[in-house]
Amino acid sequence: MTPRLRPVLGTLFRLVLLLAIFVVLLRWFEHRNVFQPTATLWAGPDRLGQPFEEVWLEASDGPRLHAWFFPAATNSPRRDLVLLHCHGNGGNLSHRLEVFAALLETGVNLLGFDYRGYGRSSGRPSEAGTYVDAQAAYAWLRERGFAATNILAMGESLGGGVASELAVREALRALILQSTFTSIPDIGSEIFPWLPVRTLGTIRYDTRAKLSGLTIPVLVLHGRADTVVPFPHGQRLWAAANEPKRFHELAGDHNDFIEVGRAEFIAGIERFLRFLEEPATWPAETPP
Repeated sequence: MTPRLRPVLGTLFRLVLLLAIFVVLLRWFEHRNVFQPTATLWAGPDRLGQPFEEVWLEASDGPRLHAWFFPAATNSPRRDLVLLHCHGNGGNLSHRLEVFAALLETGVNLLGFDYRGYGRSSGRPSEAGTYVDAQAAYAWLRERGFAATNILAMGESLGGGVASELAVREALRALILQSTFTSIPDIGSEIFPWLPVRTLGTIRYDTRAKLSGLTIPVLVLHGRADTVVPFPHGQRLWAAANEPKRFHELAGDHNDFIEVGRAEFIAGIERFLRFLEEPATWPAETPP
């Protein structure tokens, strides 16, 4: 090596090292912002004061997942229907107890579960892992005796990306997207416009792209006051979905829709269930 070439190679090595450090930090930053699990459960399902079953699911790639199953009343006309609830990126399933209580008022069964790394579930969260976790919850419902045509997947925020992928992989009765973003690159570039999210990001959750290939009924729930996932995301998801589809506007912000508009939330779910029962009687919907 000539003396003249040595400093050039040294500079090149430092640039490559700095780039590698930047990419590692970006991966860490990306994962930390997308997945925000909480290990401690703040309350148990007994808080709802109705029958429940604690369930342990086995993901196909190893992690053991914690879940709660709430059966519908035996005299409910919707006792054959079940909502598979995929929660958002923060906390754990115990932070959705009030949401579960509202959903159960519609008379359906409900299964809520924690992704790997959330709550009491083992493992470390990842996009691919959450998809497998949802399939484990789906498999448990099928083994429990629920027909595929009676399983509705519901995704809250990030969970909409999980639920939409489940709809691609498995047969479902319908898909419900609540306060869901179109994709991680879309929402990420809005929140962090100074970062190369679209070019260097690896987590996708591209819900909008998946909707064009689905033919099952879709309900989009979104609020105009949502400051975390702005309302246009819900509009774009509704536009991307095929018929039959419905849109229902939520009250409140991203995380207080139950406190501010519990009745409105239940009304949106109830309206969609009635639509599934009598689709021929519902007129086409105008864009939100």
